[in-house]
This record gives sequence, structure tokens and C-alpha cells, in this order.
Amino acid sequence: MIRMRALTFCYPNTDLRLHIPELTVAEAQKVAIIGPSSAGKTTLLQLIAGILTPQAGSVHVGNVHVNALSDARRRGFRITTIGFIFQDFALLDYLNVLDNILHPYRITGALRLRHDIRTRAAKLATEMGIGDKLQRRPEALSQGEKQRVAICRALLPYPKLILADEATGNLDPANKTRILELLCRTVEAHHATLVAVTHDYELFGYFDRVIDFRHFGSSVIS
Repeated sequence: MIRMRALTFCYPNTDLRLHIPELTVAEAQKVAIIGPSSAGKTTLLQLIAGILTPQAGSVHVGNVHVNALSDARRRGFRITTIGFIFQDFALLDYLNVLDNILHPYRITGALRLRHDIRTRAAKLATEMGIGDKLQRRPEALSQGEKQRVAICRALLPYPKLILADEATGNLDPANKTRILELLCRTVEAHHATLVAVTHDYELFGYFDRVIDFRHFGSSVIS
């Protein structure tokens, strides 16, 4: 599902350098990414999604050479193929919960906002425990509730790849387990792939594989 080869990335005027000789994730795998803070884990997810592009090397998702696409085509590919759960939620303050969940369908012609999609949005919200908050705006939500809105939005288009950046980091223990189970059920039901950045060692049992940046040593981070 994911293939990275001879990848090099750096931000200007920073010490962060990523060099990944090879990284593969199989289709339908559930993979956890761990490592110290500021090691580049979020950057890795953004490179996979095409939000960032490397200075050298290649990123493939399925049969698509992501970093060879134009900006517009990368955006379209991301919307239709990838569900990205951002660490900072990336909710729009002027939209209520329901419209934030439906937002991917309003910004591209590649997704059609049908009645069944609205029904699915409400169902996901109910499963996440925020079904009674669909008309509220983000300012009226707790951090954990905002996180659940972001997860609903990512899951809504049935993505083949889910990238989760600390998706359970703002949740209490009970909701953390319930929501990770929902993520895993969604992955398995749709034969999707999950790559999740996490610091929570208690959750490792939900994943097929754990990738620790520290095990790459200087070949990945220098």
C-alpha cells in the first residue's frame, strides 16, 4: 500500500533531516509509528499524504506515485483516497459539527454528497458519542469532542488509507479504547490500511506492526 524509497526531506533553517532508504506498509495493515518528540513522525505522515513533498526519492500509495503529481492532483488524490486525522483537528470554526464532518464532500467534485452520506455522518457521530452535538460549533466542544469530530470526518469517505496523528491523544481512557476499536473495525471492514502516530504503549496490541524511528538510527534521522 505504501512504498517509500531513497527519500530525503528537510525543512529550511531547521535541524530536522529525514533520510528513509526504504519503508513499506502492506495493504490492510494496521501500523503504529512511535519515537521521540520532534523526530519527524508527523512529517512522515504528511509526506505519505502528499501534503509535503521530499527533496529526493519517491512516495507511492497503491499504484500512485504521490510526489510526482501536481499540487491539484495530489489534493484530489488525498481527498478521495486518504483519511487524515490531524493532531490539531483542523476543524472550521464557522461550521457546526455535522458540516465539519461533511466538509470533504463540499470541496471537491470527486465526492458526491448523497443522502446516505449524511446518514453515515450522523451514524459515525453517534458511534463516537457526539451524536447529540451535531449543531454545535467547535468552540462549544471539549478537546476530546473536537478530536472525535476530526475522526468522523476522516472516516466518512471510506478511505483506503487512514493516517492518524495522535488520534486518541485528547481522549479519556474509556473513549480512547472505544474509538481505536472503531478505527480498527473500519479498517478491517473496508480492507483499508491504518498508519497511526502514537505515544501510547497501551494501544500497541491493536496494531499488526510497530515502527520505532529510533531503530532506524542515523539512516532515517540525522
